[in-house]
Amino acid sequence: MSVENLKAYIESGVLELYVLGDLSSEETLQVEEMAARYPEVRAEIDAIEQAMEQYAMQNAVEPSADVETRLFEKLGFSDLEEQEEVVSNQPVYTEEPKIIRLDGSDGKVRTLRYALVACVALLVMSVAALFITYNKLNDAHSQIASLNLDKQKFAGVVSKLEYDNKGLNNMAEMADSKEWATIRMQGQAISPKSKMNVYWNKKDKSVLINYVAMDLPKADAEHEYQLWALVNGKPVSLGVFGKADSTSNEALLKMQTIQEAQAFAVTLEPMGGSVNPTMEKLTVMGGV
Repeated sequence: MSVENLKAYIESGVLELYVLGDLSSEETLQVEEMAARYPEVRAEIDAIEQAMEQYAMQNAVEPSADVETRLFEKLGFSDLEEQEEVVSNQPVYTEEPKIIRLDGSDGKVRTLRYALVACVALLVMSVAALFITYNKLNDAHSQIASLNLDKQKFAGVVSKLEYDNKGLNNMAEMADSKEWATIRMQGQAISPKSKMNVYWNKKDKSVLINYVAMDLPKADAEHEYQLWALVNGKPVSLGVFGKADSTSNEALLKMQTIQEAQAFAVTLEPMGGSVNPTMEKLTVMGGV
């Protein structure tokens, strides 16, 4: 992995989610493999854990006496103290062989109480700090996802510009060549604003259409466009092509060749094309 990719991986926020335990088992295994392979990843994980621990310690708040009392009541320490008081009030019989001695027990219990209360307070503060960090990491994760979406949209725009530029370059080259005839077809009654260009090679008789220079109504899922050549007054099919918003990888699409033609036209036909053109669906037409 390159230095740039490794840096991007460390800054992606996945290591913070790993420390918080918010990854799936598969994602956790991937992080551990990266940590074993790259010392930089392991060092970053250690730094995140240290930062979270320091934050919890620095923001720890000593609980009040009321919290301490209620906590030990729930833990049953109040009953223990009462039992100690009862035992301490009982007379000690020297003649008994077994003597109960409670010297120092009160200090030990009190020390344990303070230690336990401090641990609980630290735990509460740690959970609060982790919750805040978790929310921040979620926000960062959302921002990363948004940036990735923007990146994909930008890549799509660049791809579309490259596609359009390719089509425009091809049209310019054909316009400069004497071998190509450009037939500009205009919209008909069904769609007056439609337009489309057909390129016919006078030498090898090949026919091309250009998606970039095409402005046709969007066809539904049950219809597609069909190109026709008018030869001695009779229509000849040159093949079908997709909708005007086609995502073809080629800006230019090659159709069937035609030796001679007086005009070209496009009709909207059922999927697969028709034997004869549907004149009611005549979209664009242009003479040679």
